[in-house]
Amino acid sequence: MAPSRHADEGGQLQLMEPDRVEEEEECFESIDKLISQGINAGDVKKLQDAGIYTCNGLMMHTKKSLTGIKGLSEAKVDKICEAAEKLLSQGFMTGSDLLLKLPIHMHGGNGKVAYIDTEGTFRPERIVPIAERFGMDANAVLDNIIYAHSVIALFRVDFSGRGELAERQQKLAQMLSRLTKIAEEFNVAVYITNQVIADPGGGMFITDPKKPAGGHVLAHAATIRLMLRKGKGEQRVCKIFDAPNLPEGEAVFQVTQGGIMDAKD
Repeated sequence: MAPSRHADEGGQLQLMEPDRVEEEEECFESIDKLISQGINAGDVKKLQDAGIYTCNGLMMHTKKSLTGIKGLSEAKVDKICEAAEKLLSQGFMTGSDLLLKLPIHMHGGNGKVAYIDTEGTFRPERIVPIAERFGMDANAVLDNIIYAHSVIALFRVDFSGRGELAERQQKLAQMLSRLTKIAEEFNVAVYITNQVIADPGGGMFITDPKKPAGGHVLAHAATIRLMLRKGKGEQRVCKIFDAPNLPEGEAVFQVTQGGIMDAKD
């Protein structure tokens, strides 16, 4: 296997050795590993047929839901969960141990991304100049993007009033919960582009009466929230709206043919 390239924080390309790539990819425990813990291969297949492919995902299910899978008794489920817990080594850890588990090097240039396009605005031709800017193979980069067009915009259009608000928020919460589970199960980042809406109740003294759509359900689901707005000329401003580890602040940037760049005066 040839070394893979990625861009560091300064935009320079570096090499990732094959063993390093494999180490980065090993971010979750496959359900197949239960066999090494004495779980019958047939029972593992039943879990896979039920849509459970990782030990992390398995532990997100209740024992009641697992016993609902045909062929899995309570005794089998207890044994399966015990085996999964051994693989995951779940439990308390010190802050020092937790710090060592956080990613220190950013090797995203070789990763894949699932792009769910809700507005029909994705343009693959924009990826080409961005890839060329970093000296990457544009076709390889495009092959790493898995694209799907969603009609979730209709979810907003069909909303006819406050009478449907509770149902809409409940469905939104379900979708966000699923995204959170995917992030935790597969150790991936989930990035959501939200919209802003007018806030008539903001008052006449508010210079820019806009607020993020989605209400508290969406706000609480996100760990880090950034607010983007137009600056002067071609500049854009990114403001830290909410983050557990970052102070309030703003950064000015520009969107160019080659992607996001530092702002020019």
